[in-house]
Amino acid sequence: MLATATLGNLNWCRERFSATDVRTRPEFSHYTVVDPQRGDFGWVADAGKDAIGVVWAQYLPPDDPGYGFLAEDTPEVSLWVREDRRGRGMGRALLRRVQDDARARGVPRLSLSVEANNHARKLYLVEGFVDVPGRETDGVMAWSP
Repeated sequence: MLATATLGNLNWCRERFSATDVRTRPEFSHYTVVDPQRGDFGWVADAGKDAIGVVWAQYLPPDDPGYGFLAEDTPEVSLWVREDRRGRGMGRALLRRVQDDARARGVPRLSLSVEANNHARKLYLVEGFVDVPGRETDGVMAWSP
C-alpha cells in the first residue's frame, strides 16, 4: 500500500513516474518502508477491505534523506488519499491523527514536502504547517505541537 500511496503522491498532477521507479529509485523507495524500530508510525483509513488513505511519519537518516528532511529527530510525513475519496475530509482526519500521535509521543516537530501547486498544500497550511525558511522552493513545511 505504501508503494501505491508513494506513486500516487509522486504523480499527483500527471503521470511522471512508474511503479518500477518507486521500487528501484532510492529517493522514492525509502518512502515504502515504515520501521517501528526506527520510531516510524502511521495510520491507515479503510472502507471494508479497501485501504482508502494512509498517513505515515518516518525518521529517515541524513545519509538517505527524504525531500522534506530537516533533522534526524524530525519525522517526515507522507499523506495519501485514494482519488475517488478526496474532498471528503479523509486527508484532514489522517493528518490530525498523525499530529495527535506525534503529540502523544513527544515528537518536537513534523516535516513534509509538497509541490507549490499541489492542492494538499492548502490543507497543510490550515492544519498549522508553515514554510521552512530557506526551504520554500523545495516545498518543505514543518509543524510543531
